[in-house]
Amino acid sequence: MNRHVEISASIMCINWLNAGEQLRVLESQGIDALHWDIIDGQFAADFTMGTSIINRFREVVNIKSEYHLMVEEPSALFQTLQFSPEDVIVIHQECCRNLHRDLVSIRRAGCRAGVAICPGTPLETLEYVIEDVDFILLLTVNPGFAGQRMIPQIFRKIEKCRQMIDRLGLSITLQIDGNVSPKNICKMVECGGDSLVGGSSGLFRKDISLESAIDIMRMEINKGLGTLIPDMKASLTGADQVT
Repeated sequence: MNRHVEISASIMCINWLNAGEQLRVLESQGIDALHWDIIDGQFAADFTMGTSIINRFREVVNIKSEYHLMVEEPSALFQTLQFSPEDVIVIHQECCRNLHRDLVSIRRAGCRAGVAICPGTPLETLEYVIEDVDFILLLTVNPGFAGQRMIPQIFRKIEKCRQMIDRLGLSITLQIDGNVSPKNICKMVECGGDSLVGGSSGLFRKDISLESAIDIMRMEINKGLGTLIPDMKASLTGADQVT
């Protein structure tokens, strides 16, 4: 089966003085999702967008949404955001007193349920909720600020998470968020990433146009799809192999 790796646009990194034009570019270029980082100043030392900004953006662009809730007890926000059935709601394992309950609530609302974990959080924390997850987000940097360097051990973590998903035979999207730069994209895909969050280092760059950045990201994704890691190549057969 051919893999498709999606690109999600991190809206916290958009050029706010030129947001309307950049939204139109994202839509015309077929970007897969808008990624909304909502930070409350407690879990991470920053504040980002509120519901009024997000809802206004959504009125003018036809791209699916991913909500990455970097907030303490995210269930408190479930009633304030205007979710659509196709949306992905990602909550942090580190922020929930009852992670399983919150994931079930998201699914009952008709949305796709996701779990995010920080670089230092072990994958084993997902062991007893993974069957109720549609989406796993691995942060390659500590949460809160754009432009950080990737923690190199995360490549090993991406690979291990991919193996966990495949071993259980689950249909889960594995998303990578943080320093998704041309330098790192190929290896992120090789290790098993299904979705990459483009931020200040890969998508909303200051040195090139948004259109050029999208082209470069797609080129690096294609490189990664053509050079799968040996363990994954061995598990594919005949027509399933990506060339």
